[in-house]
Amino acid sequence: MYPLDVSLLKSIEKQPRRPAAAVKRELSGEEEGKITMLDHLVGLLKLRVVRGVNLAVRDLRSSDPYVVVRIGKQKLKTRVVKKSVNPEWDDELTLSIEDPAVPIRLEVFDKDTFVDDTMGNAEVDIRPLVEIVKMKLQDVADRTVVKKLVPNRQNCLAEESSIYISEGKVKQDMVVRLRNVESGEIELQLQWIDLPGSKGV
Repeated sequence: MYPLDVSLLKSIEKQPRRPAAAVKRELSGEEEGKITMLDHLVGLLKLRVVRGVNLAVRDLRSSDPYVVVRIGKQKLKTRVVKKSVNPEWDDELTLSIEDPAVPIRLEVFDKDTFVDDTMGNAEVDIRPLVEIVKMKLQDVADRTVVKKLVPNRQNCLAEESSIYISEGKVKQDMVVRLRNVESGEIELQLQWIDLPGSKGV
């Protein structure tokens, strides 16, 4: 699988959805090779890791936390925030989505000199977000909440999560409670991006 070219994706994001053949006709040979791999994708997910709340202490009085995000073979991570159990990352990570049924896995670590200590993990189910994308809502007032999800034993939500329309994009705000650790929550924002040339949802 080709690595995703961020500059190429940014240019694609600004384009209206068009057939793959039309997109490929406008690309150079190298770019066409990169975009051919988009054929098996359904879209992109912008995952903004906003902040951590009441994370576990792993050093003497604090931690140096960062978040690792995985889906399929992709692995991305946030920057390290020094000496904080309430870190403000506000890092935006872009994931390519092949199968919306595959959950996103988050794991928090404490950066250490030798071995990074684990600080809990969580899973994010993007299927509810994708279901709203499939509805292809138009002419919806900005910040209209389309669906609300409540915490239960099947998800990692710490509180009610809203899926809404913002500037024509489908977004979801959520706070997930970390598992396998004494304490900690992570605040996230998800945003779906359609890709011209992808098979779509």
